[in-house]
Amino acid sequence: MENASPIAIEAKSEVSEEACCLTSAEPGRGSRLSLRNFILTSSLAVSFISFATVLGITSLVYLDTVKRGATRLAYDQAQQFRHSIPLLMGKGVTRRELLSIYNTPNGSGALGNHSVELYRTAIVEALYGHVELPQDAGVAQVFRSGSVLERGEGRVVETIFPIFAEQSCLRCHGNARTGMLLGALKVRQDIEPMLRQARLKLFFLFLLLSPIPVLMALFIARQVNARVVPSINELGDKVIQVNSIRDLTRLEFSDVAPGFTELDRIFAEVAKLVDKIRAVSVDKEILELEIQMLEKFIITSEVIRDWKEHVASLLLEINQVVDAYMLFCIFQVDEELYDIEIFWRSHPSEATKKHVEQEVLRKIRRENARLAASSGLQVIHNVASDHTPLALEQGDLELQTKSLILDSPQIGGVVGIGVQSESAWNSTRSLVIDSVLTTLLNVIGSIKAIHKYTKDLEYYATRDPLTNLFNQRVFWELISYEIGRADRHGYSFALLVIDLDNFKHINDTWGHAIGDRYLGAFATAVQQALRKGDIFARYGGDEFVILLPEADEEQAALVAARIRNITEDLYVATPDAAKARATASIGLAMFPLHAVTEKDLFLFADNMTYKAKGEGKNRVSIPTAEDVVEVFRMVGEKARMVQEAVDGRRVMPYFQPIVALGPGKPECCEVLCRIEMNGEVIAASDFIETAESLGIVGRLDAILLEKTFAMVQEQGYQGNLFVNLSPKSMILNEFLPNIITLADRYRIDRSRVVFELTERETVKNLTLLEKFVYDLKSQGFKFAIDDFGSGFSSFQYIRQFPIDFVKIEGVFVRNMLNDYRDMAFVKTLAILAKEFNISTIAEYIESQEILEAVQSVGIDYAQGYHLGSPAPELGKQRQAAINRDEGDERDKTELSSLLRTHHIS
Repeated sequence: MENASPIAIEAKSEVSEEACCLTSAEPGRGSRLSLRNFILTSSLAVSFISFATVLGITSLVYLDTVKRGATRLAYDQAQQFRHSIPLLMGKGVTRRELLSIYNTPNGSGALGNHSVELYRTAIVEALYGHVELPQDAGVAQVFRSGSVLERGEGRVVETIFPIFAEQSCLRCHGNARTGMLLGALKVRQDIEPMLRQARLKLFFLFLLLSPIPVLMALFIARQVNARVVPSINELGDKVIQVNSIRDLTRLEFSDVAPGFTELDRIFAEVAKLVDKIRAVSVDKEILELEIQMLEKFIITSEVIRDWKEHVASLLLEINQVVDAYMLFCIFQVDEELYDIEIFWRSHPSEATKKHVEQEVLRKIRRENARLAASSGLQVIHNVASDHTPLALEQGDLELQTKSLILDSPQIGGVVGIGVQSESAWNSTRSLVIDSVLTTLLNVIGSIKAIHKYTKDLEYYATRDPLTNLFNQRVFWELISYEIGRADRHGYSFALLVIDLDNFKHINDTWGHAIGDRYLGAFATAVQQALRKGDIFARYGGDEFVILLPEADEEQAALVAARIRNITEDLYVATPDAAKARATASIGLAMFPLHAVTEKDLFLFADNMTYKAKGEGKNRVSIPTAEDVVEVFRMVGEKARMVQEAVDGRRVMPYFQPIVALGPGKPECCEVLCRIEMNGEVIAASDFIETAESLGIVGRLDAILLEKTFAMVQEQGYQGNLFVNLSPKSMILNEFLPNIITLADRYRIDRSRVVFELTERETVKNLTLLEKFVYDLKSQGFKFAIDDFGSGFSSFQYIRQFPIDFVKIEGVFVRNMLNDYRDMAFVKTLAILAKEFNISTIAEYIESQEILEAVQSVGIDYAQGYHLGSPAPELGKQRQAAINRDEGDERDKTELSSLLRTHHIS
């Protein structure tokens, strides 16, 4: 025991230490045993159980053997008693004396206490008196049968012998004969002392042997722990060090070998499992980064405005998970000019900059022949963080480059994009990193594209894309501003309306490309002849307007004459070596002499232009007093005719097809308003402003809708109906209830009615417009924006209102084959609309080539004279292209009017 104590104390100390470590490492789990404790406890338990089992079985066998030996000894002593009785009685010892000799309560024999009883038979009873037979049936049986009875009850052994008369007995028993049963001897012996002594020996033996199982358990525990526990602890330490998937690469189990076949196999399988996990696992940080990248795809106006800062922040974020040294984007900014924007994680050294520039340019020129031939490649460096310098070796730059170089510019003029980062160390991580980088590249490309086209939209919201002059919308804003300023300061200004003569001949002879070149040359030449403060705008088609602030009639006439002379001298060379020429008819109006409102002033100047054309073209028409009277007479007469047409319900619906460019899309047509005046059908563009000024546009819309719904019900038309609305209809409280009543009366499905609203100068209250649109939508009608893209606020509509359709401004559609900017513009609008789940309609489809072009960029519907002109029959519109050299004059006149006004209705 003393030798075992130090080992036991050491084992206890180790167990306590292990328990403490376990408790500190795993709070709340202190009730669990460590492997070392388990092995020690199990060894002790097994040893003690084995020791106790062996000792118990041995004790039972030993005690049984002792008991049997004691019983045998008791029997032998009883035999001695039996054989000694005749000898003693033959010497004269009486029965009483004999019993007193053998009955020793405190005997010191080997068996301890014993007692002897003599029983006499009936013969002896007759001689010596009556003695009852013992009540014990066994003893009585011995008397009768003469047998020997031996029995043991617990710690007492009883032996009964019959006593037969011998020769020596006849001296005392005169009546007896030899062999006669004289009586019985009962010897009762207590073997408990012998058993107690045996148990005491066993106890001392247990005390002597008890250290053996403890020593065995400690020895086994130490041997097992020395081989198993260090290996498991080392495995645990390695697992604790794994904080990311990258740490799995540092896990090695070759030096972990417990030395037991089964455990060695387990460790080998764990190593294989780590390899499998390493092959299919993905860092939590990588997934979080991917989610963050997707969140960054939400592009706000702030992101668009500060797109470079946003890209820099994205580059820093991705570097939290993967080393991305730099990324680059290639943008086409002009026909032969390209910008290469390189974003650095931190400030690079000049050598690194130069090397990367060379590598990027080499890669670009290797993968894109057009870029290779371009000399207009400008490299722009941007640094995300200046905190740490970045100096890369050749090997660092050649780790992993993910790039995409395109053959032609995509959204935003993106030609190529790439990122340089570290290589991934497993295939799954590589896939995730690739998806993150792809998302990053898409975000950058989209932000840059939207940034570029937001700038373009801001520009084209005020400029004509062909001539870079102010557009019609800005003209109306500026003339309104100029009227207010002139009225406040008391000065006059002039308005010139210019219509090019015979411009149609240029288009018909040499095509629209030459016609567009002539318009650009005309705009440039006239712009050079104007003062810095003069306002020059393209009103539409071949019609231009000029505002001359603070000018009198004489000065205006001189400017007009100068413009006419410039036009006479201007020409554009054609492919057949001819000269494309035109002349100009110019009308003039003065504020406030001829009109005091912008529309009346324009109407006056426009009438003067037509007067110049009527007088032979190529001249300036300066209004006379008779002209003033005639113009106002015509205005009053038109107002009277419009009023009479509405009162007489001579409003006529015309229908123009809107053709679906993909399968599964519903049939559509646009409802156009016409009125009959003196037997002539007049297009809406000629009378809608008059109807608005008279305040009868609401009645006009109601009559148009009622007649349209009646025709739809009568003919069973199942397609969508696009109906133009005047913005002034919004302020009429009865407008929406009237529409609902008409739709219910004629059983028109409200979801098939699409109301179009064109952004005009009269739509100034967005709150009122928002309420109107949501009221329409709540009643089941649909909503569309006409001339989408012609104004910057159109994009505000998309963001703010629940729009179903957008009709892309026809000016961009018509020029998309001749100007890559218009092509990209239409493509961008189509993509943007799809992102908002809005269907797109391209107007001004005047040829098969334009139709194929809009279809190729993903436009949903097309509308134009190539597909069908307006007709009074529903569903029977003409479905053939209009040949500009053939057809009736009415269609040509109407098309010319459409080109001037930018819209059909």
